[in-house]
Amino acid sequence: MILKKSILKINNLLLKKYGIPPRSESIPDPLDILIGTILSQNTNDRNSYKAYIKLKTSYPDWTDVEKLSQKEIETIVKVAGLGKQKSSAIKKVLTFLKNKRGRISLDYLNELDDSEILNELIKFEGVGLKTASCVLLFALRTNSCPVDTHVNRTLNRIGIVNSKNPEKTFVIINEPMPENIAHQFHTNLIRLGREICKPQNPNCKICPLLKFCKFEDKNLQNFNRDRKSTRLNSSH
Repeated sequence: MILKKSILKINNLLLKKYGIPPRSESIPDPLDILIGTILSQNTNDRNSYKAYIKLKTSYPDWTDVEKLSQKEIETIVKVAGLGKQKSSAIKKVLTFLKNKRGRISLDYLNELDDSEILNELIKFEGVGLKTASCVLLFALRTNSCPVDTHVNRTLNRIGIVNSKNPEKTFVIINEPMPENIAHQFHTNLIRLGREICKPQNPNCKICPLLKFCKFEDKNLQNFNRDRKSTRLNSSH
């Protein structure tokens, strides 16, 4: 109950700062999200998006991608980094669906509950809880909050979890996750982690969670004044 109240408090403060993040009107295909998220691992959004668009532009149907060799897939998606691992994961997902399910689709997930979906997806090579929960949140629109490095870092600093392992953090926060807030909570925490609660030199003074946060090494310097002083000094 205490954790649930803390999540609600954090969410409300982030909503005051950032508002409700928009969602696409059309619901993405689960397989599109799965492969896109595999490509996004350990790289930035720009490079993973380039790789995904190049793959989809070259081969709009995943059935055609499955027919490619792993090496051919690797060549197409190499801009996303870790090409060998990611192409292997993509190839194995598509081949499994073709051989074991008879159809290259994840539509069968709609018949399962959330925990069953997670267990089904993490069986795939290269698919962990974060990637699987992205399918739940973005394609299946469930109340599941993926935990990436930004979400894990911010939640640890705030003090509502104490875990270096994002998968452990996922289990801790999703059990008490209040209904219908996972998307806004996840999206706004990522924005906080990128813009304010950065790994180095977080701008704690402007953080909407400043009074709530238990991070001991807060950076409370006046960033605007520091930048102004830098400009003045460089003009002499």
